[in-house]
Amino acid sequence: MNSKTPAYDALAAANRRLYRLDHLSSIAWWDQAAVMPPKGSEARAAALAELGVLTHGLRCDPARKEQIERAQQEPLDDEQRANLREIRREFDLATALPAALVEARQLAGSRCEHAWRSQRPANDWPGFAENLREVVRIAREEAELLSQHFGCSRYDALMQRYEPGMSNAELERLFGNLSSWLPDLVARVRQKQAGEPVIEPQGPFDVAAQRALCERVMRLLGFDFESGRLDVSAHPFSGGVPEDVRLTTRYREDEFLTSLMGTIHETGHGRYEQNLPRPWLGQPLAQARSMAIHESQSLSFEMQLGRHPGFVALLAPWLVESFGAQPAFEAGNLQRLVTRVEPGFIRVDADELTYPAHVLLRWRIERALIEGEIEVADIPALWDEQMLALLGLDTRGNYRDGPMQDVHWTDGSFGYFPCYTLGAMYAAQWFASLRKARPALDAEIARGELGPVFDWLRENIWQSASRWTTAELTQRASGGALDPVFLREHLERRYLG
Repeated sequence: MNSKTPAYDALAAANRRLYRLDHLSSIAWWDQAAVMPPKGSEARAAALAELGVLTHGLRCDPARKEQIERAQQEPLDDEQRANLREIRREFDLATALPAALVEARQLAGSRCEHAWRSQRPANDWPGFAENLREVVRIAREEAELLSQHFGCSRYDALMQRYEPGMSNAELERLFGNLSSWLPDLVARVRQKQAGEPVIEPQGPFDVAAQRALCERVMRLLGFDFESGRLDVSAHPFSGGVPEDVRLTTRYREDEFLTSLMGTIHETGHGRYEQNLPRPWLGQPLAQARSMAIHESQSLSFEMQLGRHPGFVALLAPWLVESFGAQPAFEAGNLQRLVTRVEPGFIRVDADELTYPAHVLLRWRIERALIEGEIEVADIPALWDEQMLALLGLDTRGNYRDGPMQDVHWTDGSFGYFPCYTLGAMYAAQWFASLRKARPALDAEIARGELGPVFDWLRENIWQSASRWTTAELTQRASGGALDPVFLREHLERRYLG
């Protein structure tokens, strides 16, 4: 039987092939970060670069342009048209870049990331900067080509990889609003908390016990271990594919909250991936909508739910079972501990209020770096200046806890950092809508009834995948456009009562 949509069918078949190749790439990348022996670095970089060139060539196949144009005239249903929209977006992103540049980025990123693992502990900024300069050079070349293709600024062009439709002008508006009230809120909360003593947990905390606790909490949060696993890496991340989700965390024997909260965060990413619509797997339509929406899921789990007093009370007896009884594990003290606001050097360990300051700092630096306003050599001084202004911390000479602490710049992921704070804004907006739909939500969480949270996210976010644009998804899920007021109301309610 002849199809009425031959051009669309050909595109869909090609995307299924690309999905399988991307599957292999994602697992190889996870292996590189989690378990690959050090001497495998160069060979893995070359293999990933080879695979990247192969998939880039398939995405840029000249036949696809004609197929896209013909498919637009075919009798497609609404879902197929949404999928075609995403196919075209991916085609435009791919065809703007030559294969040689794609390969160069993969090689430079793999080498920079691998060297970073030893350079960071050694506080070796000069060594790191040497590799980073090549990553930045390539990123600027990519940004220039993409900006010419899309008719926008270089930084705006890079953001389209992670947050389609977002612009630096919109970030200026959203983050400008945030900056207008966040410093005062942090000061008020810290003044309030100064009179609220907190008992620190006393270690050491056995790593095997921490891992068992993390996996137990993941099961409470609905993670499917038949379709995923938890491992260790230098920097926590989520990867893999919906059928095989790979999460990582990191452990320290002197404290356990880093691994626990980091795992809860990554579990939010994992649940999103595991609940993407299976009938459309292999097509762009079934992919996560954007990285800010992805971060809204991890922050819905880590911040909205993970630091909810009802949820913390559920964890308290589990800590006693894992590490033995001690005063710090009393539910009230534990709640004060996980909501304590204290500026620190490390972004991934930051509290809910000071975290956005870390993102503002990186956004300002990377935007200027990509636009050519600064060079790699300027980063440490700007970092020191911004950390002092935003968080009152002195980072001079402390590169390991300064510009070398994150892995994102090593592989050229410029334009990603804003997604974290955009994600926090979305998460607050999701939970405001959730509470409106279920006025008893907080009592349900306190009883350990987490199903309503997951059901709402599944129906409004997870199963929608990329069916809608980000703006349409936000409107449908919450009844309005992204608005920082929801984050402000959430933070004031939680921290000032």
